[in-house]
Amino acid sequence: MDRSLRNVLVVSLGFLLLFTAYGGLQSLQSSLYSEEGLGVTVLSTLYGAMLLSSMFLPPLLIRMLGCKWTVVLSMSCYVTFSLGNFYASWYTLIPTSILLGLGAAPLWSAHSTYLTIMGNTHAKKAGKVGKDVVNHYFGMFFLIFQSSGVWGNLISSLVFGQTPTQGAIPEEQLLSCGASDCLMATVPTNGTQRPSQELVYTLLGIYTGSGILGVLLVALFLEPVRDDQQKSEGEKKPPSFWSTLLSTFKLFRDKRLRFLVLLPMYSGFEQAFLAGDYTRSYTTCALGIHFVGYVMICFSATNSLCSELYGRLSQYTGRIALYALGAVTHLSCIIALLLWKPNPDQLAVFFVFSGLWGIADAVWQTQNNVLFGVLFEKNKEAAFANYRLWEALGFVIAFGYSTFLCVSVKLYILLGVLCLTMVAYGIVEYMEAKNLTRPLAVTKAAEETETQTKM
Repeated sequence: MDRSLRNVLVVSLGFLLLFTAYGGLQSLQSSLYSEEGLGVTVLSTLYGAMLLSSMFLPPLLIRMLGCKWTVVLSMSCYVTFSLGNFYASWYTLIPTSILLGLGAAPLWSAHSTYLTIMGNTHAKKAGKVGKDVVNHYFGMFFLIFQSSGVWGNLISSLVFGQTPTQGAIPEEQLLSCGASDCLMATVPTNGTQRPSQELVYTLLGIYTGSGILGVLLVALFLEPVRDDQQKSEGEKKPPSFWSTLLSTFKLFRDKRLRFLVLLPMYSGFEQAFLAGDYTRSYTTCALGIHFVGYVMICFSATNSLCSELYGRLSQYTGRIALYALGAVTHLSCIIALLLWKPNPDQLAVFFVFSGLWGIADAVWQTQNNVLFGVLFEKNKEAAFANYRLWEALGFVIAFGYSTFLCVSVKLYILLGVLCLTMVAYGIVEYMEAKNLTRPLAVTKAAEETETQTKM
């Protein structure tokens, strides 16, 4: 097996094991720890810490430790969160959620930087186009990574499968489900009773073991990598501590980044809507909480398969066509969710929406990472730090208004942000097209001048 491909598989499997644990835990926080709003507070604190971490930590840690050991250290922060859930209280979950949030931004920035370097290095050796190989690597990574949602939800569904199911849902309650829901965010759901503590400990043991295995896999088998650009600049004086620390903000001088920040922000909005509002106001309201895991499995499965598909298709279709597919799919889903009245008799529709949401989300996850890596190749660490910063901000805003806005209003906000995002993205593609044609025009003019001089 090719060495770079082997490293991509190692980091992908490490993330799969880690996020099988974290993904399952995240989706259960608001259900397991609803007393005094602990679960929602934990998620808000987590993304707030991630927002702060994105501003400063990623470039600094990557430069000090390298991509591999930044990933290992950050993954360890996730494991502490699993351990904190064994003794769930304000004094254990809030500190461990802060620690997880601080580790999240360096983890994703280091991983994205690692895959970009690996792809470009392999492309040079094989004589291929760098962005095509990088696209393929990200597609392969997200194929494996996104399946963590399948395994995490499947494990929790099987472990909690002994809990009793609910009776028929009253017709009056169905009238308040879907886009017309203005209360479900603040009142108890109609779901099943809380699982026994023994089952909770069993699940946490499985999740913690999975996370530790992921950390060990990456620490033992992932090869360190160094950017060719850093090698060529090795003789130069390294940037100062403060220069590295503030590199995330310095990159904001680039006009392209100022337009592109809406892409990761929308990614945060749409993921938060699916995890917080679709599962609660549509699935739990009309079907019951025991269906949430299966609906999310459908989302993760389509997301995983499409991530690999897009990684292969992008070299033939280009990224613009894939972004158009993602935008049209989400636009259609948002409009349909505004009009649809959820009903238990339409069981398949709940899975259709989550599947379509996964098809579109796979575009944002794969293409956003590739786009940031290609456009800001000389400042990858700072670029991916900005990516996580704005995605975290999207999560924080979405979770922030989650408890006091009707679902219909949230859908209109999502619709507006999506439209603005696509306009901003179109401007960046136009700028890139102009930059590509300008050098050709200059070269052609120079050749004509040279010909006239000879004549």
